[in-house]
Parts: sequence; structure tokens; C-alpha cells
Amino acid sequence: MLNVLDGQPERKLCIPGVTPLGYAGGMTELEKGPQGRRRGRGARERILSASQQLFRDQGINGTGMDQLCAVAQVSKRTAYQHFTGKDELVAEYLRRFDPDVMAGVFDRTDLTPRERLLAAFEVPATGAQDITPMCPYIAASVEIHDPQHPARQYARDYKKAFAARLAETAREAGATNPEQLGEQLALLLDGASARTRVLNTESFPTAAAIAAVLIDNAIPSPAMTAVIPLPGSAPVPVAGERPPGQAS
Repeated sequence: MLNVLDGQPERKLCIPGVTPLGYAGGMTELEKGPQGRRRGRGARERILSASQQLFRDQGINGTGMDQLCAVAQVSKRTAYQHFTGKDELVAEYLRRFDPDVMAGVFDRTDLTPRERLLAAFEVPATGAQDITPMCPYIAASVEIHDPQHPARQYARDYKKAFAARLAETAREAGATNPEQLGEQLALLLDGASARTRVLNTESFPTAAAIAAVLIDNAIPSPAMTAVIPLPGSAPVPVAGERPPGQAS
């Protein structure tokens, strides 16, 4: 059996908690099937857990069904009873990765909308040798050339949903053009993910600093939202000024 944990903490991009790979304790005799493999109970979850780790570490194309079944402790027959093929497994792997589109960030009630936008750029801080892996939706789209592949279609839908959540939060923060800001922040996050992989160094702190500038420029300050009087009406005093004709 392969050890796919390697003792390192898992790093994740644009995701909430993901079920870690690994099973406590050994198998009992009742759990063992032919050749010492686990029986079907929980097989689907073990297959998906194995795919999360192997696809992240080795890539989709670099992971074969034989290896995946060995790690998940299931037979290939059992695997194909749960998934018609690898294509379906890859699509389900992406669907399970972040089904609620970063609910751990966007649904927080202890942060202001601006703070939630910036929180999307936060990644766990660990050692320099444990660099955040590429976004799984980007990685899958790079590896799978067919744009009609179910995994590519889901990756596209996820990215649109993610930009929409950013735009919704930008609207709550008072951005003048929330859709534009949401698209800018989504592009910035994807770029940071790709650059982190290419350079093997964290790009998210820089991306977060750029995001703060974009957010502040997109949200009008109180001084910019002063009411402009209509022609012929009395001028509206600016805060701190006395109305015309009022004695000082």
C-alpha cells in the first residue's frame, strides 16, 4: 500500500475543509475482502479520498486507476461499480472539492464585506517547503484538453460561481461596479495560484496587497459620495462647513 500522506500537512487553495486521506486503525477480519482489501462499505468515500490526494500530488493524467484502487483498498470492479470510468471520477472529485464555493470565507458573519474579500486571499502559513498547490479547477482544465469533458464543464461553472460570490460581496461592500471588481479579484487569485506553481514560492501575499488597492479604489470614500445639488437649489454644505449666509 502506498503512503500518500508523507507526514506533511495538506495545503489547500480556495477551499474549505477537505476530508483528509488516511484511515485510523487496521482492518478487522470482517472488513477484509479478497486479497485483504476492504469490502464495499465506504468504498466510494475511500476512492474519492484517494483521488483528492493523488490528483493533487501527481496530477490527473499521472494517476492510473490501478494505483488509485490500491490506495483506496478496493478492487477495480468495485471502483467501476461506483464510477463508470475515470472521467466521471474526476468530475465528482471536483464537485466534492468545494461544493459551497468558499462558504468558510463568504458566509462569515464576523467580518465586514471588505474583510471577506481580502480573506479569500489568505492561505495557511506553513514551512517554505510546503507550497500551496495549484487550484484544482485550473489544474484539471490544463490537463484535460476536451472543453466538453464533464470535469472541464464543472471547472468552468465553479469559476463563474466564484466570481459571482466575489461580486456579491463587493456589492455589499459598496463597490461602484461590483461585477468588475469581482472579475478582477477572481483573475488575481487565479494568477497567484499559477505563479505560485511556476515559481514554487508563495504569491498570495503580493496578490492580497494588490487586492486591497483594487478594493479601496472600487469603493467610494464618504467624501466622494457628497450629494451634488440640482441647478437652482441651495448648495449642500460639506461636512465641517457652515451653510451660506450663516454667521460664524
